[in-house]
Amino acid sequence: MRPRPPLGLPGGWIAAANLSLLLLFPLAWAAPLMRAGLLPVFGLSEISVLSGLASLWRDSPALALLVAFFALVAPYAKVAGLALVLAGRAPPALLPALKALGRLAMADIFLIALYIVLARGVGVGRIEVAWGLWLFTACVLGSLALSHLAARRPG
Repeated sequence: MRPRPPLGLPGGWIAAANLSLLLLFPLAWAAPLMRAGLLPVFGLSEISVLSGLASLWRDSPALALLVAFFALVAPYAKVAGLALVLAGRAPPALLPALKALGRLAMADIFLIALYIVLARGVGVGRIEVAWGLWLFTACVLGSLALSHLAARRPG
């Protein structure tokens, strides 16, 4: 009998997809989430998770730490923890805690979307969604899906 891949699925594609998130998350943090500017006359500045956190740190360090937890620590810890579970280095009993971390990671996407809606509603500035928001959202949703699939795998 051949040994099964670490995931119990052909080729261990869940583990490979999860490991790719370890590279994609930092890229998403540096990628532009949106372009924002004051009035249509002025140029637009690109805002990323990292630049937003740096700006927030100057005004409110406590809030910056909280947002950093939701945007950086929670999703990355979840992906790293799932990688350990899938590699057999951590017990499968860790999966419910990882699922909770994944839900926390969705909170920052909600906040970004809320900021965009509020800024557009005020009408003073101009905001355009950039590709980084799509990448970041895909990373978080992909991570949630992979943990769900890992929890349902046989064995």
